[in-house]
Formats: sequence, structure tokens, C-alpha cells
Amino acid sequence: MSAIEIQTATVQGVRVAVEGCGHGTLNAIYAAVERSCKERSWDGVDILIIGGDFQAVRNAADLTVMSVPVKYRELGDFHEYYSGTRKAPYLTIFVAGNHEAASHLWELYYGGWVAPNIYYMGAANVLWLGPLRIAGMSGIWKGFDYRKPHHERLPFGADDVKSFYHIREVDVRKLLQLRTQVDIGISHDWPRAVERHGNQKHLWNMKPDFERESLDGSLGNPAAAYAMDRLRPAYWFSAHMHCKFSAIKIYEKPKEPEQKKPEAAESTPIRIQETAPSAPSEAAPTAANPDEIGLDMDDDDDDDEQTTPAAPPAPAPAPEPTPVLSKIPTPEETATEALRAHLPASFARPAQQHHQQQPKTTPGQPVPAGITNTTVRFLALDKCLPGRKFLQLLEVTPLNATTTSHPDPTNTTTSPTTTFTPRYTLKYDPEWLAITRTFAPSLTIGDRAAPVAPDLGEAHYLPLIQAEEAWVAEHIVQRNRLAVPANFVPIAPAHVPGMPESTSEQPDEYTNPQTEAFCALIGVPNLWAAGEDERRERKARGPPPDEEGGRGRGGGGGGGRGGRGRARG
Repeated sequence: MSAIEIQTATVQGVRVAVEGCGHGTLNAIYAAVERSCKERSWDGVDILIIGGDFQAVRNAADLTVMSVPVKYRELGDFHEYYSGTRKAPYLTIFVAGNHEAASHLWELYYGGWVAPNIYYMGAANVLWLGPLRIAGMSGIWKGFDYRKPHHERLPFGADDVKSFYHIREVDVRKLLQLRTQVDIGISHDWPRAVERHGNQKHLWNMKPDFERESLDGSLGNPAAAYAMDRLRPAYWFSAHMHCKFSAIKIYEKPKEPEQKKPEAAESTPIRIQETAPSAPSEAAPTAANPDEIGLDMDDDDDDDEQTTPAAPPAPAPAPEPTPVLSKIPTPEETATEALRAHLPASFARPAQQHHQQQPKTTPGQPVPAGITNTTVRFLALDKCLPGRKFLQLLEVTPLNATTTSHPDPTNTTTSPTTTFTPRYTLKYDPEWLAITRTFAPSLTIGDRAAPVAPDLGEAHYLPLIQAEEAWVAEHIVQRNRLAVPANFVPIAPAHVPGMPESTSEQPDEYTNPQTEAFCALIGVPNLWAAGEDERRERKARGPPPDEEGGRGRGGGGGGGRGGRGRARG
């Protein structure tokens, strides 16, 4: 198959650096970006995107609620940026992975600055950087937690530490309401089945265990696939698997807006010029590192892992859309229906209404007319270690070059000196703000027993979102309030060198003023605010007990390598 080069000399493109897993190594990541920029004769990049496992650890207490085995817990160097000892040299955004300082990111569900010039995208988000529209989603796939509420709240139990980073349907549902084009999509783990659109043999050589999971359809994140197949950005960036892999997925262009979802066409892999420091060939096996946590050593993996016998792999099936799971009747339900058949007619089950008989469709489909791109270039990168392929620089132009939703860049020229002058600032997305307002009334946090509002479908949500778009236009857009404010303030104590780097005491819960300001901006309740008395009472009660019989048993399926991950190597 022929290879397709990503063009990196686009006129007036936005200069983007993409890094895989962060793992608390900001100093090394920024140094690598600087070296790569010098190799290209660039004076800097407009934005650095980190694909998760960022580890925004402010102090030793944050480590107690990060899903990493105790012996692998390390503070990293983020606390230097949080305290102000260092400042990020480039605007940096990231999504959350499965090894994060949950206590810190919990405060910023809607997104916010974790340090000056470093922005967390929240559970899900859409932002503008100059002419680029960027969508992101945090977490990894675990089917048994997908339809649960965000019930985690400090102090965390052992289950909470892990379930915090499991992606939730209520957040994905919001992304699937978008009706206009985005340019970049970000997820920590790979969209399910995306490997079928790249060089699979090369991937199996690097990661032999991935082949069986690809063949049985369990490799990757179904929710990320729903989002990618809906949004169809020019680029989709991921991390998590600790290897570099590229693919290109081509969709048929829908003939009509309401037609059935088209199947993805066969595609060729992307060949991307490597921009990180020189590394050994990927074909050569990497020497084992005894201090690295392997993909199969995460104790979260066996909760929903499939247990098929180790038979020889069958031939790979042709790519097809991710199947929609339908409910299988339980033995009790089957017996109930058999008994009902012998009862008088008055005991018969009432006829279902017409809207309940509609066939299930793939979430996010069909694609609306406002989303027109048919080619998605996928790139996954490794973590920042010597010899790894963890960094990529490229110039990106928007799919819709005539976009006028946002003003011109703050600085249209780059500095001729070695000091990089930022050209763009982050801005909120009006459509996303309207979607956020639409779903805010049904959102719950911190309550295990709270029901999750059912998905009522796009037809139900569309007029509600359109009404909220009018509100956003009047109260935010027309008042020039789309710029993301630079309102970071530290609220938890930062680690001071010389202090203990480990503790058994969990961190305190805080009300983050950024979340307070954002909720006030769009006029929704701040569910993350609480009084000191309430917090003292919760802390005195201690963490909730773990679920009986082991976390997630009997839940909603799932499995595959979406739940696998590593801490720092």
C-alpha cells in the first residue's frame, strides 16, 4: 500500500506539538519540544497537546488517590509549575488518562488551568485555538462503569481511585450532540478498531498481545470510536498503548443528512516524519526495564477481561462499525414471560409505544450535514523516555478555512528572536457551551445511588440546544466573553523540596474558583462547591466501602485493552 505524508509546510498553519503519555515528566517533554523546534528552525509551537497520564500532582497527598501501585508513586516535576517555580514555555492542553491526580482534576470537571499556561480539558470539552477547533475526552473504557454517574468524591475508596478515570456515557453523549466540524480530536486510549486502518502487521510486531484483542473486537475504546465517527476531525491523537502507531480512516460521504451510517472504506497508513530525538528502529525489540509497569500488570485489568480459550487466531474480519449491544433477557425474565403466557389476557404486557419500538442505532449516527470531513488521520504516541517515539510536530490548517466564529490571532507574526511569542489564546466554543447548559440540570456528582438521566435522543435535545445557543449568543458571544480567562490560582499546598514525598493521608477537597467562575459564566449550578462543615463530616466518615464481590462484577460488559495502562517506567 502506498503511504500518505502529513504535510508539515502548510502556509499559516497552527504549529502543533503532540506528545503521548506525560507521566509527570514535563521538564523532559518541554526540552524535547525545544530541540525539535530547533531542528525545524521554528521559534516555538502554538500549542502542545499531551494525550493523558499527565499526573498533575501538587503534593504527596495527591499521590494517594492516583491509580499507581505504591512502589511506583513518584511526585514528578509538575509541582514546580503549580508552585510557580517554573512556567510552561508553550501553551499546553491535555486530557486525563488512567494514571492521574484524581483529587486535583476532580475540581475541574468542566476544564481549567492546572498551572499557568497548562489547561486540563475536563471530562469532555471543545475549545478554540485561533482557527482550530479542538475536541477532547478524558478517561479510558470500562463497560461496567460507562453508564454510572460521577459518584466519586473525597475521601476516595479503593474502587473510586480507579473508577474516577473510567469514561462516562453522560460526557460522551454531549460530544455526540455536536453538529459542526472540529479539526482535532483527542482521547487517551485509542478509538476501538482504528488499528484496522493502519499497518496491523507492524503493530503486532511491536505489541503481539494486541492481535487477538483486535480480532475479537475488544482493542480500544468504543466511546472514543463513537466520538471519532461522529466528529470526523482532520486529526485524532491518542496515547495509552505506549507505542507509536498511525492510521487513516476514510468515510463515505453521506448522500443525505439522515441516511444510515456509512461503513468506513479501506485506507492506507500515514507515514509521519519523526520529530522527536533520534531513537532506535521500532522493529527492534526494546530491552526490558525491570522498573516499568507492564501492560498486563495493572490490577484493574481483570475486572472485565474476556476469558476466551487460547485457540489459534481466526482470519481477521473485514472492518465494520462497532456493534451496538442489545439487552439479553435474563433467565428470570424468560421464566416470567413463560408464566405470563398462561395468565388471562388482562395480565398481558401492555403494548409498547411506537417510540419504544424504534431500532437501536450506533451512538452519534447519522452524521449531521454540518460535519463534512471524510478523512481522519490517527496518530498514537509513546511516553517520554529515551529511545521512545513520543513526540510529533506538525502544522495544521482548519478544515473550514472560512470559519469566522472567532477573531484573528492575538499576534499574527512569530518573533525573529529565540523567544517565542504566542500567536493564539484559548477560547470557549459557543455550541459546546450551549450543550453544557442543556445537560447541566440532569448532572449529578458524588452520589452512588443517583440515577443517570436516560438518553432521549438527538431529536429531543436539538431544540433545547438551539434555545441555549441563543442564550449563549446573547450573554457570552455578544459580550465578548468567549476568551478563556487566565484565572489560575493555587489552592492546595504545593510540594516543597525537602518535605516527605509520600504519605498515607488523602488530600483535602477544595472548591476551585475556576469552576466557580465557569459555572457563573454559563449560568449553571456549581456541584463541586461545598461548605467546610460538610467536608469535615465527609472526611470524618472516611472513604466508602468497596463494592461487594469485587468492583464491577456483574456490570455492563466491556473489556479489552481500554483498561490497561502503566505508571511511570
